[in-house]
Amino acid sequence: MDLIRIIFAIILPPVGVFMQVGLGKQFWLNILLTLLGYIPGIVHAVWVIAKY
Repeated sequence: MDLIRIIFAIILPPVGVFMQVGLGKQFWLNILLTLLGYIPGIVHAVWVIAKY
């Protein structure tokens, strides 16, 4: 299941975070990071998926 989340995190980072933690502060932080730069959004999404 984590592999699917990581694939979503690479394609659209907020979706991967949403699948892992739902609508929390990590999700909104990831949206902000993705808007500021695609790579920071991916890094944060993979980190959230690995941590939780």
